[in-house]
Amino acid sequence: MESKEFEFNGARTSGFFGIFLILILAAVIILSTCTASLSAYQRIIIPTLLLAICLIATGFVQLEPNEARAMVFFGKYNGTLRANGFWWVLNPFYTKKKVSLRARNLNADAIKVNDKSGNPILIGLVMVWKIKDVYKSLFEIDSQTMSKGIGGTVSLNSTMKAFENFVSVQSDAALRQLAGRYNYDENSGTAGELTLRSGADEINEELRNTLNERLAIAGIEAIEARINYLAYAPEIAAIMLRRQQAEAIISAREKIVGGAVSMVKMALDNLKQEGVVNLDEERKAAMVSNLLVVLCGDEPAQPVVNTGTLYN
Repeated sequence: MESKEFEFNGARTSGFFGIFLILILAAVIILSTCTASLSAYQRIIIPTLLLAICLIATGFVQLEPNEARAMVFFGKYNGTLRANGFWWVLNPFYTKKKVSLRARNLNADAIKVNDKSGNPILIGLVMVWKIKDVYKSLFEIDSQTMSKGIGGTVSLNSTMKAFENFVSVQSDAALRQLAGRYNYDENSGTAGELTLRSGADEINEELRNTLNERLAIAGIEAIEARINYLAYAPEIAAIMLRRQQAEAIISAREKIVGGAVSMVKMALDNLKQEGVVNLDEERKAAMVSNLLVVLCGDEPAQPVVNTGTLYN
């Protein structure tokens, strides 16, 4: 969506000049009221000067770094004022909607979703976001929490709270959408498939892109987003833990058996090369069986000393 935001080019000057005018008008009013009696001219000019002071005072605008004001004249958007400092806008009838452009954090609570295989999981995210387009943020989304304050301005706290609510809802939707595309881990999908646990960098980058697609309508940019909590839902956590334990045991057994086989082979080769003893196939099979039992057993082996001869 093309941005409709542009810089405010209305008449404005330093706010201190507006204060100087107010002081002059106030001095004129004081001098006019010092006379013993007020003439008809003075009775007209004094209320006029008071009204002028009120109108001048409504035109003051103060902007700190990373703040902006959307200038609206009777419902028409007239641009965004981003220049830092103290300003006096000559047209007193502008509505000035203040927006903070500073980065903000969102630490979303973990939500329960289903992964690609349908397993219920708990997933949460943390993100950094900020306002990028003032026009879209103020006029493309609607919120009942934006309330006007004194002087036709809009309360900054209520405005930013509305944006935070919008970001929170969209981040929840983006997280659910992302979690449904991938499995929790490699055990639920095919080998080499990207999962929520294994592909942290790729998943976080896709999460950020998904958030930016959803937040673009509001002129909000997700600077950084990453999954900060990932676990199975409580109802299947115990079952999945037992499965992971079983897989860990199987993996460990495979390594133990592989190591034991290589050690037995090395022992037989060394015995043959050194000429320590000549074993027939039956004796080799018995030796292999005994060594595998010793090397693969969970309990310490109880040796039995054979005092006889191999040939008896």
